[in-house]
Amino acid sequence: MKTFLSLLLIGIIIVRFSGFTGCANIIPPTGGPKDTLPPVLVTANPGDHSLHFSAKKIVLTFDEYIDLRDVRQNLIVSPVPRIQPNVEYKLKTITILLKDTLRPNTTYALNFGKAVVDNHEGNVLKNFTYVFSTGDYIDSIKYSGNVVMAGTGKPDSTLIVMLHNKLDDSAVVKERPRYIARLDSSGNYTFSNLRPGSYALYALDDQSGSHTYTSKAQIFAFADSPVNITENAKAPELYAYADTSGQKPVKKAQQNVTPTKPKKEEKDKPKHLSVSGNIPGGLLDLHNQFEFSFAVPLKSFDSTKVRFTTDSFVNITGYHFVEDSLRKKVTLVYTWTPNTKYHLILNKEFAEDTLGEKLLKTDTFYFSTKKESDYGTLLLRFRNLDLNRHPVLQFVQSNKVVFTHVFGRSVRYNVKLFDPGEYDLRILYDDNQNGVWDPGDFFQHRQPEKVQPIRRKLNVKANWDNEVDITL
Repeated sequence: MKTFLSLLLIGIIIVRFSGFTGCANIIPPTGGPKDTLPPVLVTANPGDHSLHFSAKKIVLTFDEYIDLRDVRQNLIVSPVPRIQPNVEYKLKTITILLKDTLRPNTTYALNFGKAVVDNHEGNVLKNFTYVFSTGDYIDSIKYSGNVVMAGTGKPDSTLIVMLHNKLDDSAVVKERPRYIARLDSSGNYTFSNLRPGSYALYALDDQSGSHTYTSKAQIFAFADSPVNITENAKAPELYAYADTSGQKPVKKAQQNVTPTKPKKEEKDKPKHLSVSGNIPGGLLDLHNQFEFSFAVPLKSFDSTKVRFTTDSFVNITGYHFVEDSLRKKVTLVYTWTPNTKYHLILNKEFAEDTLGEKLLKTDTFYFSTKKESDYGTLLLRFRNLDLNRHPVLQFVQSNKVVFTHVFGRSVRYNVKLFDPGEYDLRILYDDNQNGVWDPGDFFQHRQPEKVQPIRRKLNVKANWDNEVDITL
């Protein structure tokens, strides 16, 4: 008993001592787990999926305070009205004021996309949809498909998909569609609550919000023939394109700038011909030719006043020069030897630009060609490649095609000197065999040429035998 009392007394002393010295860890109460749930619809007036609907106002009440984000961009009303409804929100309530005359015996769907979020954590109530019918039943057919960009084989989630119940070509130019759907990040779309029937199917970039095809430069896709909407109907894949071939570059607006007087040192500095070469770091790519570039178009170029020599100043033969049409570039065409030093000696009279400027004195370009070890050998072997479709292999970096190869009779691509780096690969099916991708023409009913992306990336290493097998 004494032992027990002694231990109890010691315990009390320790607790009190800890309290005085501030050594106890005080943990503040937490606010509970983070809210990750989107708002939930509690009531709708009139009720969701109402029949014989005739109201002009819809009130939706949720279980928590909400916010509406970019409702004009997110809200899709199908069938598409002539006048969009007004949408307001306050606290837990969304109020929709219908401005357009409702069609008889028609199912309407209001899809809010990503607009409805909770006010505290911003949790999105994705694709919240309110449905009603002015007739005896709710149309329930769904229709799903996919859209890809024909030139890349990749999706573009900014496009919309449209169904027109008027089947003539001019409808997509002059009139709004019957139904609209969005694409997800994979290029998939789904129409819901459709009425059975025959429709023209399109996709387009609708930045103007007009839901119409207004320019060949607008991204656009079309089905070859009307689609028949029934239960379990399968949608054709759409290939979107934009024809920018006729677009002129936008000129920058000129600004009125008050000319400033040149500084004395600039005024006294003698002017001369401005010329540069494509040799970053003094190295020339073996795939390139040497290029002179001039800041001002040339008035004259005299190739006899250019010496092309080895590192020991021995004259080289077997080359020639080519001038471009703008006279701002001259190319030296020659078969280069790897890892070799060259000199280009320019007499001060070798060229004169249209301002009358020449070199002030003889100048020299010193450069070397790259070594073979700066490149990698590349062997690609393709399986299931259909040569009858005229495939063209595209090497892509930063979404730009940097090199192409037209397949002949072989499904192999083999090259000794290939620039190292990481590449995306695509296969262009070149219908007209011109070596480049061509867009479609809706009014000529010509689909764009199609490109198939290859999922695996290609990483070419320098001084390495790079061999890859690719199955399509």
